Amino acid sequence: MFLENTVNQKEQFGWIEVISGSMFSGKTEELIRRLKRAQFARQKVEIFKPALDTRFDDDQVVSHDKNHIRSTAVPAAANIPILADNCDVVGIDETQFFDDEIVKVCNDLANRGVRVIVAGLDMDFKGNPFGPMPALMATAEYVTKVHAVCPRTGNLANYSFRKSQSNDLVLLGETEEYEPLSRAAFYKARLKEKLRTLDVQEPEEVTPKNK
Repeated sequence: MFLENTVNQKEQFGWIEVISGSMFSGKTEELIRRLKRAQFARQKVEIFKPALDTRFDDDQVVSHDKNHIRSTAVPAAANIPILADNCDVVGIDETQFFDDEIVKVCNDLANRGVRVIVAGLDMDFKGNPFGPMPALMATAEYVTKVHAVCPRTGNLANYSFRKSQSNDLVLLGETEEYEPLSRAAFYKARLKEKLRTLDVQEPEEVTPKNK
């Protein structure tokens, strides 16, 4: 379990914490837990999420277990520093959906003495690094990778397999659209998907030439 660092009043610098993992791994749940602990300590906390995330609530960050915390939806990362003035702690959910500017925003906030906690998918539905998450994980002081449980193998799941046929990078969804899979199950599912989409031509009939 992550234990909060103590604020270094002498240095007056903050830090970045990244919570990453697949769908249904508890990223938002862990984000909310840390933010509520900060609120309980009477620290000034602001929470942000991308405006396109409208799955549960416009003004709340909501986990799959229905835990929630008040948040502000913003259209771009550049809006966050303006709204986070004089904060002790800034939380950001669904960070993978923000533009690359979010990396600079988080580092600037940390350099101003803010504790920054971000949560997001580290890989997209194809298993590739997702958006700004790799850069944030590289520059963060603390990285926590959480896992779901693969329903096909029972092993830890770190891939988000998309069950629908959409190839859009951004597709909001729940269990109807996504399934957390282990490496083995994800590899097999992707292979089966590729085989199904192969364009197999019927063999042409060859007419022998007259001798």
